Amino acid sequence: SLPSASRLFQNMGRVLKKKRKQKRKLRASQKARAAQELEDQKPPRSFVIHRGAVGKEIQQLALDVRKIMEPYTASHLKVRQNNVLKDFVHVAGPLGVTHIVVFTKSEMSINMKISRFPRGPTVTFRVLSYALMSDVLASLKKPRTTLNQYKNPPMLIMNNFPTDVKHMKLLTTFMQSSFPTINVQHVKLSEIQRCVLLHYEEETNVIEYRHYNIRAIPVGMSRQVGKLVKSKVPDLSRYQDISEYVLGGNVSESEFEDAEEARVSLPQALPGRGNATSQQSAIRLTEIGPRLSLQLVKVESGLCEGEVLFHQFVTKTKEEVKALRRKKASSKRLKIQRRKQQEANVRKKATEKKTRQKQSLKQNRNPDESESDEDDDVEYYRKEVGGEPDPDLFGGAGSRNKRRRREKPPSAKKWKGGEEAGATKWKGKDGRSGGGPKVVAKKAKKVKIGQFFRTSRKNQEKT
Repeated sequence: SLPSASRLFQNMGRVLKKKRKQKRKLRASQKARAAQELEDQKPPRSFVIHRGAVGKEIQQLALDVRKIMEPYTASHLKVRQNNVLKDFVHVAGPLGVTHIVVFTKSEMSINMKISRFPRGPTVTFRVLSYALMSDVLASLKKPRTTLNQYKNPPMLIMNNFPTDVKHMKLLTTFMQSSFPTINVQHVKLSEIQRCVLLHYEEETNVIEYRHYNIRAIPVGMSRQVGKLVKSKVPDLSRYQDISEYVLGGNVSESEFEDAEEARVSLPQALPGRGNATSQQSAIRLTEIGPRLSLQLVKVESGLCEGEVLFHQFVTKTKEEVKALRRKKASSKRLKIQRRKQQEANVRKKATEKKTRQKQSLKQNRNPDESESDEDDDVEYYRKEVGGEPDPDLFGGAGSRNKRRRREKPPSAKKWKGGEEAGATKWKGKDGRSGGGPKVVAKKAKKVKIGQFFRTSRKNQEKT
């Protein structure tokens, strides 16, 4: 029947609507998860700057540290003298910058601060010694640097850091967050061409900061075979057969195989001949600089401010720490109260300004009110003094406008002689003469002010 068929279609429509809603919710949740995953996978970005008068060497050191943080750093950032930390904080959000490294110099030492945007923490190091990238490369016999190695971020290696001490544990997690993480399942070995080594020495409390280039060399062949593999044509003029070159030749002790610890079987092919998959190769590191020896001085909870979580040279008792926390909380409350008071004052001034503007508009629209106020003043003067006031004594806005209208000089058209009459003089009501309408108006105004002062003095003498 027709009613049963219509009900059936209605039920089918409801079921389809529910399914559509469920699909929309599922898509929205999937999009949200994908966005969150992308947010988590975003690599940390950094600013590396110097503040104050540090000298050319520290400026070059800051540029070398930028090289370490490549490619996720502002390599061409220019800092002006009038820039403050707040400027970088405001810019960091839109650009996705997470860390800032600041080099400063005092009379005592050179300092390096690493902070996380936007709320900290901040780690302060003292630079005990350093060597620039140019100095390190000049000391090497065969420096190995390529432009492609800075297209990918370095791999962080942290050695000998204790995990049972709170501030060292915080330092470990903080330094790990300043470099991109490596996904072991999806990483490409050809992209890992550099590494940053942080080695902690417990006896001296010094952190050695090193920067290396990584390369793989095939194992199990002599220097002669290695040259052939690398497509280098050797000089065979002294040999009758190539076998003499491959099997013979003097081999020094330094040309023997690398240590067993340095040998690895490659899961992926690496750039370079002989570095094929599942082949054994030796990993060699070449230092490319810069080189830093750091000492941890201070750890703060905020962005270059806040509670001091650790200090190398200053220790405080629990009572002193509690007192400092109370003082900071009270200052924070006072700051909030002041801000609220300032906002209330601003709102109050804005409302007062609006009311004044409304009153002035009303007075301009109703000039009779000003005239009524003027009449009240005249009546009060008659009662108190017993005489008629001078007409210029209680001159309001309306009366002034009337006087201006009355004493307006005639136009040039009404003068005798037309345009030539400009040379003739015109006499106003005060009996004084002037050269033209504008001059007469100015002089009449001056006379009027003088009359007002004279009449006010006479009225004072009478009273």
